[in-house]
Amino acid sequence: MSTETPLHRTRFRFGTGRATRSRAVAGLTALLLPLAAMVGLAAPAEAATSATATYLKKSDWGSGFEGQWTVKNTGTTALSSWTIEWDFPSGTAVGSAWDATVTGSGTHWTAKNVGWNGSVAPGASVSFGFNGTGSGAPTGCKLNGASCDGGSVPGDNAPSAPGTPTASSITDTSVKLSWTAATDDHGIKNYDVLRDGAVVATVTGTTYTNTGLTAGTDYSYTVQARDTADQTGPVSGAVKVHTTGGGGNPGTGGKVNLGYFTDWGVYGRNYHVKNLDTSGSAAKITHINYAFGNVTGGKCAIGDSYADYDMAYTADKSVDGVADTWDQPLRGSFNQLRKLKAKYPNIKVLWSFGGWTWSGGFGEAAKNPAAFAQSCYDLVEDPRWADVFDGIDIDWEYPNACGLTCDTSGPAALKGITSALRSKFGSKYLVTAAITADASTGGKIDATDYAGAAQSLDWYNVMTYDFFGAWDAKGPTAPHSPLTSYNGIPQAGFNSADAIAKLKAQGVPASKLLLGIGFYGRGWTGVTQDAPGGTATGAAPGTYEAGIEDYKVLKTSCPATGTVAGTAYAHCGTNWWSYDTPATIASKMTWAKGQGLGGAFFWEFSGDTSNGELVGAISNGLK
Repeated sequence: MSTETPLHRTRFRFGTGRATRSRAVAGLTALLLPLAAMVGLAAPAEAATSATATYLKKSDWGSGFEGQWTVKNTGTTALSSWTIEWDFPSGTAVGSAWDATVTGSGTHWTAKNVGWNGSVAPGASVSFGFNGTGSGAPTGCKLNGASCDGGSVPGDNAPSAPGTPTASSITDTSVKLSWTAATDDHGIKNYDVLRDGAVVATVTGTTYTNTGLTAGTDYSYTVQARDTADQTGPVSGAVKVHTTGGGGNPGTGGKVNLGYFTDWGVYGRNYHVKNLDTSGSAAKITHINYAFGNVTGGKCAIGDSYADYDMAYTADKSVDGVADTWDQPLRGSFNQLRKLKAKYPNIKVLWSFGGWTWSGGFGEAAKNPAAFAQSCYDLVEDPRWADVFDGIDIDWEYPNACGLTCDTSGPAALKGITSALRSKFGSKYLVTAAITADASTGGKIDATDYAGAAQSLDWYNVMTYDFFGAWDAKGPTAPHSPLTSYNGIPQAGFNSADAIAKLKAQGVPASKLLLGIGFYGRGWTGVTQDAPGGTATGAAPGTYEAGIEDYKVLKTSCPATGTVAGTAYAHCGTNWWSYDTPATIASKMTWAKGQGLGGAFFWEFSGDTSNGELVGAISNGLK
C-alpha cells in the first residue's frame, strides 16, 4: 500500500488514583474474592445503570489484613453515588478506612463514597481500602441495595456459557434470538441479553425478541446466564445481525467509499480514529480498512498490539470524549473504532492483513489455505473485538510475482486463499483483496488468476497509484496515478484505465472493482522542466520519507501547475510532484461510474486535510 515505515515507540503504562496504604508481608498471597453487583436503578431495564463491586484482600500479616473494594461502572450511564454493604463473620472487623466512610453494626458493614469519588463514569472504576482484624471473608454483598453479581461464591460454581444465539425473524426494527441453555450446579435463574456489550433485557427462557431497532443497522448479540445465587457466567459467542431496510450511506449513491486507517499513524502522525469524526470524513465513507495485521508462519497475526488494543486514550482524543481506564478489557484503536461505529452505524470495518512489508508471509499461507483461514477467523473474531470487524481484507503484494520479496506459489494461490477465507467466514462477512494495477504485457495482473479469486470476494481494491516515482532517481518525471495513458508515458500498461480493462477482460465483474486514489504525491528534485518527462537528480524531500508527501502539505507548499492523464502535477523551484486534487478526483469518479465500478478507495486518511476535502470529493463524485 505504502512504503512509509511505521514508527516504533517504547511503551509505558501509568497507574492513576490516590496513594495506597498497605503492609507488605513476604510470602503471603493476595486473596481475591470477586463479589460484583448488577444494579437495577429506578429506570426501565434498557436504561439501567450496571456496576460491579470486587473485593481483594491485598495483604495479610497474621493479626490483621488490608482489604480493598473496587466499584466499576459497567453500564452506559454515570453512577452518581455508591454504597456497598457486606457481612463479616464474628471476629472479623474493619478498623481504619480511606477513600470511603465505613460504619459497622454488629457483623454488618456499610461503606459510602466520599464527596470526590461518588461519580463514576461508564467504564470507570473507583476503589477504597481499609485495615481489618480477623481472618473471615465478606459475604452478602450489596451495591446500592442490589444483590452482588458477576463473581464467584465459595462453594458455588458460576454457570457455564449459553450457546451462541441464533437470529431469526429479522425485520427493519426487530430480531428474535434463541440459544441453548447454560448449565449450573445449583440451577439457572435467568439470562442477560447483551446488545453491543450492554444488557438490554433479562429473561427466564432461552428466547428473546428485541424490538425498537434501526433499519439497515448492524448489531451484535451475546447472552450470559445467572444462577440462583445471582452469579453470572461467561458470555456466549456473538451473533451479528443486520436489520432489513435502510439505504446505507446516501452520500455515495450506493457505491463503496473506503479508506485505509493505519495502525502506525497514531504515533508520529498523531492521527487517531477521532480524526475521522472531527474531519467530517466518517459521515462520508462506507468502509474502513484497518492496516495492517501481520502474516507470519502461515497465519494471521497481530500487527501492533499497543496501537491495536492497548494504547490508553485520554478524553480529548477519544471518539466519545470518555477516557480509557487502566483495567478496561479493550483499548487502543480497536476500541475507538467500536465507538466510531456506534456513532456512525452504517460504517463497516475490515481488518487488512499483509501490505508491502508483510506480504512475504502469504507464500507459506498458500500451502495450507484452510489453516490460514482458520487463524484469520480466530483472530478477527476474538471475543475482545469481534463486534468491531465486519470482514477481512487481504493485501498480498504480490501473488506469483515480486514486491518487497518474490513469490512463486503459482497463479492459483490467491484463489486458494480467498476460497478458504470465504468458506470459513461465510456470507455474512466481507472478504476483499487489494491487488496490483500492473497491466503491462506479462505483468503482475497476468501472473495470477484474479477472475477465479474474485468468485469468493466482495470486491478488489485495485491499487491504481504508485505507477511511477523517485525510485527511478533520474526520472523521467511522471504522474504516479495516471487515469489513462498519454504520449511519453514511461511504461505501457501503467495506468488505471488499462488495469481496469485487463481485469474486466480476465472476467472480473466491474462491480467488484474499486478505483484507487492516493492521498499523497510522489516527487523528484533537480527538475527544470515543468511538463512531465523531465530529468531529475533524486527524490524530493518529504516529511516522513524522501519522494513522498501528504496532499495536505502539497496543496499549499507546491500547488498544482498542470494536469496530465487525469491527474495533477506541480513544479515549484526544482521540485516536481504529482498528486490528485478534488478536481481530478471528481473526474476520476465520473470515469469510475461510467465504467460501472463498485466505487473507490483511498490510501490513506491521514494524508487528507483536517476538513477531509479529498474524502468529500470522492463522496460527491460517487453520487
